[in-house]
Amino acid sequence: MADDDRDPSDFEEMLRRMMSGGQVDPEALRDALSGMGGMSMDPSQMSAFMSQMQGMFAGDPWQSARQQALHIANRDGLGIAGGARTSLVDAFGLANLWLGEATTISELASAPQAMTRGEWVEATLPVWKEIADPVSTSIADALTDALETQVPPEMQSMVHGAGQLMRGLGGSLFAAQFGQVLGRLSLEVVSGGDVGIPVLPAGTAAVIPQNIADFGEGLEIPEDQITLYLAVRELAYARLYRHAKWLHLHVLSQITDFARGVTVDIEALEGLASRLDPTDPEELRAAIEGGALLPQQTDSQREALARLENLIATIDGWVDVVTEEATSRLPEGARLAEAARRRRAVGGPAEDALGALVGLKLRPRRLREASAMWRAVTDAVGTAARDALWDYPDIMPLASDIDDPSSLIARLEALQRGETPEADEFDEALARLLDGETPDSPAPDSPGEDDRPEDDRPEGDRPV
Repeated sequence: MADDDRDPSDFEEMLRRMMSGGQVDPEALRDALSGMGGMSMDPSQMSAFMSQMQGMFAGDPWQSARQQALHIANRDGLGIAGGARTSLVDAFGLANLWLGEATTISELASAPQAMTRGEWVEATLPVWKEIADPVSTSIADALTDALETQVPPEMQSMVHGAGQLMRGLGGSLFAAQFGQVLGRLSLEVVSGGDVGIPVLPAGTAAVIPQNIADFGEGLEIPEDQITLYLAVRELAYARLYRHAKWLHLHVLSQITDFARGVTVDIEALEGLASRLDPTDPEELRAAIEGGALLPQQTDSQREALARLENLIATIDGWVDVVTEEATSRLPEGARLAEAARRRRAVGGPAEDALGALVGLKLRPRRLREASAMWRAVTDAVGTAARDALWDYPDIMPLASDIDDPSSLIARLEALQRGETPEADEFDEALARLLDGETPDSPAPDSPGEDDRPEDDRPEGDRPV
């Protein structure tokens, strides 16, 4: 069939082929866009077709993601066995008693929960959506730009409304992939804090009994000990986030700031379309989930990632130390702690979900150093002074304290003796500000800017 005689239904079929199993076929997309130049379709036909296609993608793509995630999460049943629920309630009760001896941070206001996998999906989806939305928008924008750059000038007016269609298509693509990842994630996580970021509301503690057996696979440790250890660790996370009310927003804002800087690599998108087999959706899914469309990180993103890793390590390190103290009576507590650390170090559940789809690869690279810092602080000044470091964001340990906690310990010991710690640069700057000096004000005993000879002043500051 000649291009001039092409039936509009051919183009419709091309767009339909772009959605194969809920996934976009990049080669079909390329063929559809490149074929638009020679296609004869009057504006009324195009308008009707675009309206039809827009209707397909007009809904909330995240509702589709939720449905896909729940389909995977609930495939092995919806409920929790009565015995498992009772065992977890007992474990949480004992965990609270043990934590009372290991930390001064108070108990939660609400009771901890036994969650099903599906309930975990429902409870955490708002946070995942907040993290992933910027990348979803970036993918949608890339598809829209591809449409605008590949359509010939004579077709621009006819496809004026196609931008919204492609935006919806891109959002649907990303949400579909994310829903599948989130569903698989629900089969792995054992608790709210397991992914290393606060995906549950602050002050909420939850364990997923359906996944406890997999956590203990190969350890040959009684399941009641595993359940108790996980309950202690989860409660420690939840207590910390409830106590430090600023911490939840602090972590998520750093993650979303990073995600907003993620863009789609257009060259990678074109290369992907040229080498993928459109009849093999599994290969395409693997390529998308593997981050093939995401460019290399920028310097600013690498710096943001380093800051975030230090923050996550500081949180996890505190949880590690508190959990270790609280589970000292547990016969296999040390082995369970090592298993939990190794699980995170080799790539925890969050790494696959965030790394592949959002470009954020979170690994607690400095977890052992952060744990060592918290142990040193505890040995030097005790539990109460250690936990007080979470009272305000400006007094929590910094990355430099993980490197060398001696200055932090010296400051805390001075406070315990009733001494005024030696002022650092920040303290001195704050004192000058409170004294009414502006950052540009000269020090009282130093010559001012205008005391310099005229020839030494910047040209713009010299008298005319």
